[in-house]
Amino acid sequence: MELLRLLLLLVLAIGTSEGCQVQSSSSETTKDWWETAQFYQIYPRSFKDSDGDGIGDLNGITSKLEYLKDLGVTAAWLSPIYTSPMVDFGYDISDFFDIQPEYGTLEDFRALIKRAKELDLKIILDFVPNHSSNESVWFKKSVKREKGYEDYYVWHDGKINPETGAREPPTNWLQYFRGSAWEWNEERQQYYLHQFAVQQPDLNYRNPLVVDQMKRVLRYWLNEGVSGFRCDALPPLFEVLPDADGQFPDEVVSGATEDSEDRDYLTTTYIENQPETIDMVYQWRTVLDDHKRIYGGNSSVLLIETYSPAWFTMQFYGNRSTEGAHLPFNFNLITVMEQRGLNASNVQEAIDLWLNNMPAGRTANWVIGNHDKLRASTRYGKEHIDAMNILVMILPGVSVTYQGEELGMTDGKISWEQTVDPWGCNSNADIYEKYSRDPARTPFQWTSGANAGFSDGNSTWLPLADDYQTVNVEQELSDELSHLKIYKALVALRKSSKTLQNGSIKYQATADNVLIVQRSLTSSATIVGVINFGSAAVTVDLSQFDKSRTESLQLLIRSIDSTKTEGTRYDPKTLSLDPAEALVLTTE
Repeated sequence: MELLRLLLLLVLAIGTSEGCQVQSSSSETTKDWWETAQFYQIYPRSFKDSDGDGIGDLNGITSKLEYLKDLGVTAAWLSPIYTSPMVDFGYDISDFFDIQPEYGTLEDFRALIKRAKELDLKIILDFVPNHSSNESVWFKKSVKREKGYEDYYVWHDGKINPETGAREPPTNWLQYFRGSAWEWNEERQQYYLHQFAVQQPDLNYRNPLVVDQMKRVLRYWLNEGVSGFRCDALPPLFEVLPDADGQFPDEVVSGATEDSEDRDYLTTTYIENQPETIDMVYQWRTVLDDHKRIYGGNSSVLLIETYSPAWFTMQFYGNRSTEGAHLPFNFNLITVMEQRGLNASNVQEAIDLWLNNMPAGRTANWVIGNHDKLRASTRYGKEHIDAMNILVMILPGVSVTYQGEELGMTDGKISWEQTVDPWGCNSNADIYEKYSRDPARTPFQWTSGANAGFSDGNSTWLPLADDYQTVNVEQELSDELSHLKIYKALVALRKSSKTLQNGSIKYQATADNVLIVQRSLTSSATIVGVINFGSAAVTVDLSQFDKSRTESLQLLIRSIDSTKTEGTRYDPKTLSLDPAEALVLTTE
């Protein structure tokens, strides 16, 4: 089966090496709200502080909803806001049914929902199903083996070393945050599995009580008015079943790194991407669909975080008989570039990997950053942030923006002493920068004033990025041309263009490192995106890309350093492009 998948991917790669053309629905197609949405990720701790403690909160988000409306955002997705000891800054949840006091109260959350509805904005919550905090009442009861909670988590006696007689962890499995994925609990006298921090024990989804409990969490927040969920860290939701003797298999050495504490040191065959994970997502989709059927209203959306290979990821969409996730997140524009670098052919490959594997009738999505990765401007280079925002806005389907990408925000500089991310803290001063996610989580830059307008307090939970005095909302709104204004123009075009909503796509990387993306729809204007990913000026002949292209094209949107003029028409046969220049043109 694996060989068949590899052969299929090879055929697809060969078939698209000269570019790809994909047809889509007609202009008469009626789409649900999420199918052409602009999702905007808010990292609450870093978005806006309303009470001066240096930590972002719900009232701060509420005060800035008009900003999101002005951007053209459809839905805001909030990273976790639930009660938490904050070991992993909200991803270690002690109470799935309440709000972390640093962020506010349930009443504050309800006020946020109310104001968002007034502005016709939707709120999406992070759903963290893989684990809880070890301070959760569920875990405490499980430690004590209280009735109904005995097997709420993945417990194991471990192994006895035949040479030393010492008890050892059940397997060699490694956690994401470095080191063993097993932790001994003295009170229960067993090991528990934690694929993330020691304080984040894995829930046992082979226990129907756990499955029912987490569905209860979904229903609770749906009843509070949320419009769906982004599901965190799906690959490790299930691990392989133990053998007849109750033992789990060891993973083998991968050869990817010599660092034996790094999760990549071993394969993840037995602890990620199990088939039961797919079925669980189908069950969650049923919860959302049942809620709409019973209570009416708009659809609630299910977004899935997975960095899994295409053959596994695409199953999340569902099959002929069962609906799955509305949108398994597409990280190809991140992962392919991380592996091979940013150039036109690699971007084409990233697009191919999604569009050529996506099941028919499903909706694509495009992501260039999030709270776990270096900021897009840092990874791609500041000169390419407009190009990448152009790309996610003209490709078919859904765009996803991490806060600050519309401004071109770059990573902050975080010293070892300032590091708070557990992934970084579990390493050391020599290698922490490889792991720490703090640089992408620095406070949002609203103004050039004190604390970048993020907080009125004396300090902020993470230091500001160095460029906040020039890269901020206030400055970019006043500039004649800015990343922010380009982003807003792109969203406005996407909302108004039937071609971008329903048109077919044709795209190709040229030999001189230019990517051309064309969206077409009968009786509507054609939209053409042209991006020079190279460091040299080039001249492109678009008639070689589209033999019918003879008429001039009008410039709609340009990257910040382009010297061209919006509204001017350009000859498609001799279109000049400066290094890193990106353009959006139209036949109208």
